[in-house]
Amino acid sequence: MTKGSASISRRALLGAFAATALTAAPTFSNAAGFLRNAGDIRRIRMYSARTGEHLDMIYWIEGEYLRDSLDEISRFFRDWRNDQVKTVDLRTIDIMAASHALMEVDEPYLLLSGYRTPETNSMLRSKSRAVARNSLHMKGQAADLRLATRSVNQMASAAESCRAGGVGRYTGSNFVHMDCGDLRHWGA
Repeated sequence: MTKGSASISRRALLGAFAATALTAAPTFSNAAGFLRNAGDIRRIRMYSARTGEHLDMIYWIEGEYLRDSLDEISRFFRDWRNDQVKTVDLRTIDIMAASHALMEVDEPYLLLSGYRTPETNSMLRSKSRAVARNSLHMKGQAADLRLATRSVNQMASAAESCRAGGVGRYTGSNFVHMDCGDLRHWGA
């Protein structure tokens, strides 16, 4: 485990997006006119096997976060066990989107766990030592993700290259944890 800066570097995130902004624009050929050929956008694509929901959302255009999109992302990240919603930290969304873009993959993330209420976290903790007592999932600052077309190591390497938060490799369970907490990594 390594420790680093407690805050995300805006420059690190913008650098990750700068490398992909121009290549991402052509994928929006069916978007509204003002989005077509937009060079400075951020997009997140996910699905949840638990709820059956899919999300394909442009949430940032030309330096501005889109409030309605962020609200929809937070709703998607809800604790599916009790339908509780918490606002997802923008930094977490940016880390996930930047990592996805760096992997140059069309497949959406499978969201295994987003926001967790304290009750859900406590229940999961009683079943697994891998669940942290003060998990960032309870703050809307973490996500557990999977891609069928990328390995845990590929996903974790992309997230780590953003140098913007925590990255956990859960190879045995085939998922990667990404959060906007301290710069650190764990797992094999």
